[in-house]
Amino acid sequence: MTARSPFQLEIASATDAGLIRSFNEDSIAADGELGLLVLADGMGGYKAGEVASSIATGLVMDYVKRILNDTEPAPIQSAKLSRESMAVKFAIEKTNLAIYKTARTEDKYTGMGTTIVLILFHHGLATIAHVGDSRLYRLRQGRFELLTTDHSLLQDQLEMGLISSDDAKLSHNRNLVSRALGVEATVDVDVYEDNVQINDIYLLCSDGLNDMVDDADIELAVSELRTNLPLTATQLIQMANDNGGHDNISVLIAKVRAGEAEERGLMDRLFNWLKSF
Repeated sequence: MTARSPFQLEIASATDAGLIRSFNEDSIAADGELGLLVLADGMGGYKAGEVASSIATGLVMDYVKRILNDTEPAPIQSAKLSRESMAVKFAIEKTNLAIYKTARTEDKYTGMGTTIVLILFHHGLATIAHVGDSRLYRLRQGRFELLTTDHSLLQDQLEMGLISSDDAKLSHNRNLVSRALGVEATVDVDVYEDNVQINDIYLLCSDGLNDMVDDADIELAVSELRTNLPLTATQLIQMANDNGGHDNISVLIAKVRAGEAEERGLMDRLFNWLKSF
């Protein structure tokens, strides 16, 4: 990673069309040096979803990189969000407009859209942003927690008390999103910052995973296989396919490790402690 973060990242990823779909409309991208991971789940028309998700990951990655490297005009500063978080929000909003215009000007892409979920590590923090029902989980000191809230009809029904959590598992509304990139000219992006700790594991996934695999089973796989992230990623894909593989499945996993400066500091403190004897 760059000097923006005192941490280093170990990253693994996997994506699969599943057992039912003939092509994969998910898209994933990661830049360990920048500290940015992006996942998008496209929708709409024959291969149009694939186009939307690919535009989303590519443009967001490019916009964020250029803004943070000062080659793209920076967004207006906010008292509530850091420069990095504002860059993420701005990048997603610009990408939304690009997908919206593409869908309106080319007939074969009419109605296309995509979810997006991302994480950007910087200065000991993680900026988390999402639109739609792709998710981000965190494993910290044995506790597995969902850090995003689905923008979906089903989630709205749950919050209003119109359906129970048990009934939600059987609902046919699971894949109806209430918010997505490319549907309107503007989009409401959920953005917040999370304090990062060494050994945190962050999991980004499309709904092809969490629709097929219960959170408890996802947690078990991440916890048991956390020392081997590539195996964790492939195992999660296999679990979704074993349970039916009804949708495309994508996962991005990042484990936070101490950076070189942090490691040197720890060694210096240990050396000074030993000298005191």
